[in-house]
Amino acid sequence: MDIQHFFIEKGQGEPLLLLHGNGDNCGYFKGQIDEFAKYYHVFAIDTRGHGQTPRGNMPFTISQFADDLSLFMDSISIQKAHILGFSDGGNIALDFVLKYPEKVDRLILNGANINPGGVKRSVQIPIEIGYRIAKKSSAKSEKAKRNAEMLGLMVNEPNIRPEELSAITAKTLVIAGTNDMIKTSHTRLIAENIPKSSLVFIKGDHFIAAKRPEEFNRAVLDFLNE
Repeated sequence: MDIQHFFIEKGQGEPLLLLHGNGDNCGYFKGQIDEFAKYYHVFAIDTRGHGQTPRGNMPFTISQFADDLSLFMDSISIQKAHILGFSDGGNIALDFVLKYPEKVDRLILNGANINPGGVKRSVQIPIEIGYRIAKKSSAKSEKAKRNAEMLGLMVNEPNIRPEELSAITAKTLVIAGTNDMIKTSHTRLIAENIPKSSLVFIKGDHFIAAKRPEEFNRAVLDFLNE
């Protein structure tokens, strides 16, 4: 592997991996780590090219991040884990469970989408404009190149067909905000196509884990402890 992941580790018991969103880092889960660590062995991980994990030389794609996660688990001898992914982290988790189903116990998808069309246009249009601008300047500027890569994850990915979700056998919690940047209809589409899934909406926007941690943590722990 061309990188080593930075991660925060806390607690004991069954492993629970936390995957942050686009352009963020594992610190996003500051409202979850201590609470979840009371019951689980928590690993909050910085994705490739995010936070304190280096970019490396491999492709900067959701698929690569899923492969990175598999190698990360192997490196610390985790055979199977619960996985909670937020936003792009949820998209990584979806790619991961489809590729490595044997490595997933329970799955929590928070504000995930299966294609760029799942994002509200009021949010997606500025991202697309920013991506085009950054891409034009990427040959001359390292900062623009990095921005183009980061925004490209949201413009070009993910690309999962709804029918592919029927292959997921892990018990799954789909959770989102009532005013999420992901369309409510799209969140429902994901839940409806995963056979063993439950759906929860919490009052708030895309960042319910950060802004409403008590409600979010209770929903996640109730699901994991069923």
